[in-house]
Amino acid sequence: MDDERDAEGNRFASRARRYAKVTGAVGGMALREAGRRITGTEADYAKIAGELRRALGGLKGPLMKVAQILATVPDAVPEEFAKELATLQSQAPAMGWVFVRRRMSAELGPDWRGRFAEFAQEAVGAASLGQVHRAVAPDGTALAVKLQYPDMLSAVEADLKQLKLALSIHKRMDGVIDTAEIYEEISDRLREELDYTREAAHMRLYGAVLADQPDIHVPRHFPALSSRRLLAMSWLDGTPILDWKGAAEEVRNRLADVLFRAWWLPFTRIGVIHGDPHLGNYTVAGEGAGINLLDYGCVRIFPAAFVAGVIELYRALETGDEARAVHAYETWGFTNLSTDLIETLNIWARFIYGPMLDDRPRTIADGIAPAEYGRREMTEVHRRLKALGPLRPPREFVFMDRAAIGLGAVFLHLGATRNWCEMFNAALDGFDPALITARQQAALDAAGIPGAAASA
Repeated sequence: MDDERDAEGNRFASRARRYAKVTGAVGGMALREAGRRITGTEADYAKIAGELRRALGGLKGPLMKVAQILATVPDAVPEEFAKELATLQSQAPAMGWVFVRRRMSAELGPDWRGRFAEFAQEAVGAASLGQVHRAVAPDGTALAVKLQYPDMLSAVEADLKQLKLALSIHKRMDGVIDTAEIYEEISDRLREELDYTREAAHMRLYGAVLADQPDIHVPRHFPALSSRRLLAMSWLDGTPILDWKGAAEEVRNRLADVLFRAWWLPFTRIGVIHGDPHLGNYTVAGEGAGINLLDYGCVRIFPAAFVAGVIELYRALETGDEARAVHAYETWGFTNLSTDLIETLNIWARFIYGPMLDDRPRTIADGIAPAEYGRREMTEVHRRLKALGPLRPPREFVFMDRAAIGLGAVFLHLGATRNWCEMFNAALDGFDPALITARQQAALDAAGIPGAAASA
């Protein structure tokens, strides 16, 4: 046991040294940037971005997740930053068996092994916050057991401090986006991801709202084998979605249909989205017959007014109604809306909504190379915002935008050709903004979502 404590102490001491190193590196960048502004010299974004990636990349912790989120929000960071941040991977090493035994004992008690028919010593996956082991419940059900790494709350708080410091560099360099609300939103969602009790409730929520969709599979929670930092759920057999890139067009299109419904139906029905559309969070069931929807740590619950605003903006762009667009942006929480700012926001909105406004079969990118997808729009938004002054996007925008971009990337990988307009309007069938609040609260109460009002 003393060896275990020593090993864990060394682990935290090593993390502390890395944070100190990163703080020094990022602080040095900030000082150099201050000097550049005083002397009036040109900023070398590529060089600074490379330094930032090298400084942050050594942590391999929760910060990698939020860095990649920022890379999907237009102008939250410079293009050079986005490219470097996109290369970061959450590759935290898996805990060894000694740590696993200790963590499992802490969560379920010293007799924890007797509560499983089987429990694999080797993790089948390791990420930024925890790792997954295969197991078997006493009744023979195959399980996926997610075990959180030790002391992750302090790790997350330390990483968020580093993130705030990194964002301050961009603000000094070329801050056309005020990231204050973005930072607060990411911070709140990341802290929520540490609570596996909440994630289990999200899983129940999705299981209920998608119960009428037989081709969308949601894991079943096992509360007797779970805790705040341990999550046991049914194992869903499937293959990585990228394995289906070479499948017949009919199969790829069907998978795109299922994914579209898995994302949009919960939003239009009860105002929630799966906010982490990473390729690893979807697997394909059977011979392409359905989708397994995995990982419910990042689920965003939206107020009814925001949901209505999303649909209102779609209708405004569909009809060219500028007054309606202004109302939609105000509903979202945008302020100080001038005509020029509305036109600028509409550039990005038309990019996001574009496939769903175009009533014909097409790919998401419609002839644009994947590497260039959205780049022209980002460049134009940046150019205009430099002249208009800083913009503070409302916090709800962050994960809505991230999820839309992430889902679009999956469709790009699949090479699906669909009538997205027809599919979107089908998802809106029966949509009534006046009923969202009541439906949402009933669904959240039934799922046992803790702190639902605060999240919304």
